[in-house]
Amino acid sequence: MSSTDTLRTPADDSAGVEAGLDALEAVQVQRTPVSVILRRKVLPPVLGVVLVLAVWQLAHSLELTTPDKLPSPADVWDSLTELWYAGTLFSIIWTSVWRGLSGFVLSVLIGTPIGLVVAQVKPVRAALGPVLSGLQSLPSVAWVPAAVIWLGINNSAMYAVILLGAVPSIANGLIAGVDQVPPLFLRAGQTLGATGLRGARHILLPAALPGYLAGLKQGWAFSWRSLMAAELIASSPDLGLGLGRYLENQREFTNMSGVLLGIILILTVGVAIDLLFFSPLERRVLRSRGLLTTTH
Repeated sequence: MSSTDTLRTPADDSAGVEAGLDALEAVQVQRTPVSVILRRKVLPPVLGVVLVLAVWQLAHSLELTTPDKLPSPADVWDSLTELWYAGTLFSIIWTSVWRGLSGFVLSVLIGTPIGLVVAQVKPVRAALGPVLSGLQSLPSVAWVPAAVIWLGINNSAMYAVILLGAVPSIANGLIAGVDQVPPLFLRAGQTLGATGLRGARHILLPAALPGYLAGLKQGWAFSWRSLMAAELIASSPDLGLGLGRYLENQREFTNMSGVLLGIILILTVGVAIDLLFFSPLERRVLRSRGLLTTTH
């Protein structure tokens, strides 16, 4: 053993640990340059959209089918500009977005406590676990006729279809997340006095967050799909004009340009909600747990 090793003091060891922690902290705060983000995150989907438009235009130019069945991208753009100049584009989108987001929030408020109870109480899990799984696999459109008969053709029926489609997904996602929580975390929380609602808030939910977040993403997808199914089938002046009803109206008019525009708008809203809310939240959760590395 060298003389330098024998002369090391606890203060030296503490300084070394602090230096190591400072180095780790310095790595965590580094940010990816904007140019790299644009090249890796923005450019690929833009190129994908351009490719789809090019193939679409090529199929239209080659007249693989009649123009009334496959309009060109320019025809769909004309349909979009018609809505824009008529002043109805944003009202149509907002009608559906508001319903979808409101129904999703209600689904979270209902599905979260259900998931916690089912995950923690074994008799309840044995009774309701298969029911939740079955409801999750049931197509949302199947609930539309029943909701209309029960509640009438109104917003209540729309929200009922959303809840029946989204709540099981959110609850099952939380159940899966709770199942993945190490028992040591729960025992440590109980030792510190975090039991009951306090334990669920401070220990269980944070530990189950990855699975819960996956359930929330799936719950939003079910909310949006359920709403579109309800708007396609149920028609009433009291409901206003949403994206699903706009799509069905264009189908009734045999306006394929309008049909494709409705599909594109529905797809765009679903992707936008995921990119603006769920993807950043997911990255934040992964980064906080050291599961997301930054590139240099």
